[in-house]
Parts: sequence; C-alpha cells; structure tokens
Amino acid sequence: MKKILLAVAAASLISFFSWADDALLKTGHPDEYTVKKGDTLWDISGTFLNSPWMWPEIWHVNPQIENPHLIFPGDLIKLIYLDGQPRLTLERTMKMVPGGATKLSPSIRVQQMDEAISAIPLDKIDAFLSRSRIVEPGVLEASPYMLAGQQQHLIVGAGDRAYARGQFDANYTNYGVYRKGQLFKDPVTKEVLGVYAQGIGTVAVNKMTGDIATLDVVRTYEEVRPGDNLLPSEDRSVDSIFFPSAPDAEIEAQIIAVEGGVTQVGKFNVVMINKGEREGLQIGNVMAIFKAGEVVSDRVRGGKVTLPDERAGLLMVFRTFEKMSFALVLESDRPLSVRDKVRNP
Repeated sequence: MKKILLAVAAASLISFFSWADDALLKTGHPDEYTVKKGDTLWDISGTFLNSPWMWPEIWHVNPQIENPHLIFPGDLIKLIYLDGQPRLTLERTMKMVPGGATKLSPSIRVQQMDEAISAIPLDKIDAFLSRSRIVEPGVLEASPYMLAGQQQHLIVGAGDRAYARGQFDANYTNYGVYRKGQLFKDPVTKEVLGVYAQGIGTVAVNKMTGDIATLDVVRTYEEVRPGDNLLPSEDRSVDSIFFPSAPDAEIEAQIIAVEGGVTQVGKFNVVMINKGEREGLQIGNVMAIFKAGEVVSDRVRGGKVTLPDERAGLLMVFRTFEKMSFALVLESDRPLSVRDKVRNP
C-alpha cells in the first residue's frame, strides 16, 4: 500500500497566521500526547489545533532526531513556547531502521521506517489514486478497446485471457482498462474541463496479431466488458509526502462531482472541483467548503435577501489536472452537496 506521510518541516512553509493570542490552539488542549498505533496526523493535529492542517506552521524540528518529519507510535508530541510563540516538538524513544529489527538496549526499541503514521486514512483514497483519470475529449474513443474474453465470454476478471483491438504502442506492455464516465463542464463558463475515465482494471499485452492484442488480465476492480478502453499505464509515482498549505492565489471553485456518482457529500468522500493546475492549485492545498446562503423574505422592508455563505467543511487536493482536481473531504460540519463553493481557508 502506498504510504502517504505528512512532512512537517516548518522551514519549507511561509507563516501566515498570527500567534499573538494563541488563537490557533484548541481550548483545553493537552501539553503533550503519546502517538498510538492507528493514529493519523490529522487526528493528532486536531488534538492541539483548531485548524489541523496548520500543523506545519508551528512544528519545531529537533535536529538531534533522525528523520524528524516522520512520526511513529510511541513518539511524544509536546507543546512548548519559543519566543512567546507556541511550537509542537517531537521526542522519540525508538531508533528507525529500513528493515529488520535489532534490540539496542532495554529502553530503546527499533522502529520500522514503514510504520510511520499516515496523514489521513489511507484506505479512503488509495484505490482512487491508482485507478481514475481525467482525460481530454476524444482520448478514449481513439484508444484500443476490449473485444471479449476467451470462449467469447463478455465479462472477464483477474487471471483471465482477453482480447482487444486497436493501435497499441510498442513501448508499453501494461495498460489500464477504463470506462468512459461523465463529461465535465464548468458550471459557470460552460467550458469543457475533461472526461472522467473510471479505472476498471489492469492488463498486460501477451502478443499482437495485426491489430488484435491477446491480453492477460492482471487485476480488476469491476468486471471488464467489451467496449472498455485501454490507456498505457501511467508512469507516475503517487506523492508520498503532503505539505498542507493554502493555495498561493485566491481560488473560487465549486464541487462538480463526487466519486461514485452520488450528490451528497460527507467526510472522506472524494470530490472533483472545477479548478486545476492552470489556476495554480497544487497537491496538498487545503480549502474551505461553503454552503450558499439561503434566500429569505424580508418581512420588514419587503423583498428577498440572500444570506451570507456558511462555512461547512474542509478539503485537501490530492491530485491535479490542467482544468480540475480531485480532493478529499477532511471535515464536514453538515451535509455537503454538488455545487457547494470552495475557497481559500
């Protein structure tokens, strides 16, 4: 499983919050916390801070600790004050090793490097990260497509032999199987943003006979069907480190879809928003979600009045495309929905 760890080196970020009155700290916060197995960095941050994603802003790196940006079960997080400003620091009672385990002393334990706690619950986004894409219109139609399985089976699964037709790139052996999904348009400008390509599985080319490929089905997330399209497997590594931050520029976006095609959105749902790389969005950007203000009648002066938008949640971008992005809802104070607004926190 891909590890998604939250780097907390404060020197890499620009401080943009005033700490004079400790407004960032949660009322009733502890002075220290011992990390437990199963914790996520988001949960721990919420123990100390009103805004968990601001963790890197007050992290104080201890230069005497090996890999201080990784946090392990058993580590002690302490709240201290330096020059009158709150800082969170780390004390470690374990020594990390890349593999194996050797007892060093009765008071020092060995910690596997891959046991570092995750930033967010990995099982909520791991499969989505590895399966889905946004492509330009026409890309899927021009790609090879599935014909059938052996013995003319219309539905195939992992371990089966299957056949596809089209122009295959000789430089690629592994292909992702995709099913054409929704065509996204900007709800305001009506610009075409891209086509959702739902990941169905992975196949490997066994041999070519003219334009017919004999395939080995490596894995499937759903049944592979005739007409499903093939795209070369992406040669990209999923970011293993997230730097939570506010976008560099002002962003005014909307939630335009939710994974699974539902319209109601809640905590840990994956959503798609109508802004992307061209607007300056980056992986790790955190933004607030707002419910549009209701329109009510003014019984005193008459007429209709639009109430202010209400902040209702928080999301973090985990993958960007040119015109749109995928994000994970981290907080939800009330039911969210498609068309809710997304802005700088």
